[in-house]
Amino acid sequence: MQKIRIGMIGGGIGAFIGDVHRMAMRLDGMIDLVAGAFSSNADRSRQSGESLGLDPARVYPDYRTMIEAEAALPADQRIHAVSIVTPNHVHFEPAKMAIEHGFHVMCDKPVTFSTDQALELRGLIEKQQCIFGLTHNYTGYPMVKEARAMIASGELGAVRRVMVEYPQGWLATNVEESGQKQASWRTDPSKSGKAGAMGDIGTHAENLAAYVTGLKIVQLCADLHTFVPGRRLDDDGAMLLRYDNGARGVLLATQIAAGEENNLKLRVYGEHKSIEWSQMEPNTLLVRSVEGHLTVKRTGVGELSQAAQQASRIPAGHPEGFLEAFANLYREFATAVQDDLAGARKPMADYDFPQIDQGVEGMQFIDTVVASSEQGSVWVDWPQY
Repeated sequence: MQKIRIGMIGGGIGAFIGDVHRMAMRLDGMIDLVAGAFSSNADRSRQSGESLGLDPARVYPDYRTMIEAEAALPADQRIHAVSIVTPNHVHFEPAKMAIEHGFHVMCDKPVTFSTDQALELRGLIEKQQCIFGLTHNYTGYPMVKEARAMIASGELGAVRRVMVEYPQGWLATNVEESGQKQASWRTDPSKSGKAGAMGDIGTHAENLAAYVTGLKIVQLCADLHTFVPGRRLDDDGAMLLRYDNGARGVLLATQIAAGEENNLKLRVYGEHKSIEWSQMEPNTLLVRSVEGHLTVKRTGVGELSQAAQQASRIPAGHPEGFLEAFANLYREFATAVQDDLAGARKPMADYDFPQIDQGVEGMQFIDTVVASSEQGSVWVDWPQY
């Protein structure tokens, strides 16, 4: 199969997430990074391209120049797709321009700055029939896929209770005032959007619960708060959830939990069994039965679902984590692009990576959470777009 040529937008020198994307796309040998506009600063973009060993002619001063120049190259040379790893407010315009020029897109989350942008992007994707991926990377873990398969098969029985939490502690103090780049843009509403912690990590928690359970939120009641003086966006929040099958849920997302790292955890309780998964111990899935039995499922051990087996990369007992989960999304995305190039593309629902519908859902989540909290933590219906 043909290797996929990608151009990156953002992710230059000093950008954590750019390195993550580059490592993830290299793991399976299906993707070559051949071009980039790595910064809004032309010199920094050039320096970033040099450090990556790219052809200087394909390191561009801005994303507009890159997209136009790459689109003008012969088909056997130009990029097939772009990877967008910029802050939230610089997702929509590059994605829109790339799609309009015939390129596929892999984008960081949340998908756009606003819901209106997400809806416009969805319409454009449907019109152009491009492949669009979103890096909700926690869905790439083998044991997350095993949990999803168990629930889809009915092994847990009807889901009754969903509990998902994502506590971090890195914003427990006003680190944005020190010039810390990651904190500065995430706490700036002009760059992050209308939500802080809930937009940054709350969307991950919502997406994980939705992916594993297959359930849709119909109502929620949220309480957002800002603990650090002078901060302009929420740094803590929690909510009650009502799902379309009658199940109830609780979601917590906070970035002021002193001492916490990335302790994303999901528990789902069904009629017959429950599951528990933690990002801090990703190779383990705990399964409890109503009779009191505890089963410990491990990545690469015993009879697992096909999806879990396909997502496992190395022999059992060797830790698989964040980068491998990220790479699983890129592998599925690359497979879809290869199929498209070969004229054998399947329905997009057959490819196991987050797509534009999950992006729109994330923006709906932010809108609904903020609306509920601003109205005094009242129950708000999930919007229908």
